[in-house]
Amino acid sequence: MNSFAIGIDIGGTKIAAGFVDEQGKVLAGTSIKTDLSVSPSEMLDRVAAEIRRLAADNGLELSQATGVGVGAPGPLNTVTGRLTCPPNLKSWWDYPVVDELRSRLQLPVKMENDATAATLAEKWVGAAQDSDNFVFITVSTGIGAGIYLHGKLITGASGNAGDAGFMIVHPTGDVLNNEPSGYWEHIASGTAIARQASELLGRQVTSKEAFQLAADGHPAISELVQRVYTYIGMGCVSLVNLLDPAKIVIGGGVSQVGEPLFSAVRDYVSKHALNPGGRETIIVPAQLQQDAGLIGAAALVHCAY
Repeated sequence: MNSFAIGIDIGGTKIAAGFVDEQGKVLAGTSIKTDLSVSPSEMLDRVAAEIRRLAADNGLELSQATGVGVGAPGPLNTVTGRLTCPPNLKSWWDYPVVDELRSRLQLPVKMENDATAATLAEKWVGAAQDSDNFVFITVSTGIGAGIYLHGKLITGASGNAGDAGFMIVHPTGDVLNNEPSGYWEHIASGTAIARQASELLGRQVTSKEAFQLAADGHPAISELVQRVYTYIGMGCVSLVNLLDPAKIVIGGGVSQVGEPLFSAVRDYVSKHALNPGGRETIIVPAQLQQDAGLIGAAALVHCAY
């Protein structure tokens, strides 16, 4: 059979793992809940056991795998192979993920930021196959980005390039007193939409419910959603001005709202990007939604970057 890679996508709520072939096809996959009440070593024991079970169930030998790719939340350090201080995985801080997985699976292991890995997946088999200069943005619980320029993945000195969610895109809040209101993800992520909609309505709602209320014509929520589209456009303009990509690919849960978001962002960028060429930046939805993390992790093994 064709060679395959093991992909592992570590998240704050679940860890996905599976086998991906050289064409980017998921041969088999599984996921387990991220149990923060146990040590990261115990969690990786569970992940390794799931991978072995999945291999046995699908007639695969782990020894035939090309290697293991890991997508993980940042901040991390890809030089040392450790998770540095991801906010949603505090018990994993400074944990040597790469060394620990290598010892459990007896295979070479590569690790990158999860948004960076998803960027490579979109280049490999997704919406950016035709572009050597693009930025991938994921808008979900937070906002992250991956940068692919001049035919290469840009990862930075320690693997943390692309933490775009912490750009200031709106001059509100007292950042000197730790009030991060102007951070991109604090005002435009799915979490931000849910928080602001809940404040407006006086009850808890999800971002999905907020988008539905806006679609149904709720005045205050419609205004909120339009403002969020503008904030997403503002962040995209900053990235266009800074990096000069030919294309922006947007994924993540918020992108599922579809054309209303993309039309608004394209319109904003077409009016506010500095460079006339930047105003024509192609802005498209990601193609790899559900399996982006898994395929991205495997792409770290299959693809030169």
